[in-house]
Amino acid sequence: MTHRMSLRVYYEDTDMAGIVYYANYLRFLERGRSDAVREVGCDQLDMRDRLGIVFVVRRVEIDYRAPARMDDVLVVETETAKLGGATMVMPQRVWREDTLIVEADVRVAMMTLEGRPARLPAEIRQKLATLLPTE
Repeated sequence: MTHRMSLRVYYEDTDMAGIVYYANYLRFLERGRSDAVREVGCDQLDMRDRLGIVFVVRRVEIDYRAPARMDDVLVVETETAKLGGATMVMPQRVWREDTLIVEADVRVAMMTLEGRPARLPAEIRQKLATLLPTE
């Protein structure tokens, strides 16, 4: 399943050259991942408050392919390529129409509020499994 989320680039997202500042793509990607897990029924506030666990980004590999500018409408695509016992690999892409702007591979891990690794609970794992590609 590919989750898609649209967003518009605002002045605050750009640098002095008028293009999206590179670090802001991390914010865009975070929004895409958050929307994707929310859409399948994972309430991150409930996970934190009831289960004492949170998602954390463990690793990001990102390629910047083309610039985006103020007022561009971008689409953040989020997929789940792998679902492990405590981690997920989530490829993401940012598009402006037919132009690939950013491509990223994000490894997300489950962690307790005390900062220790945690396994994905069965109820969360089942919901996240719906994000996996179907054969």
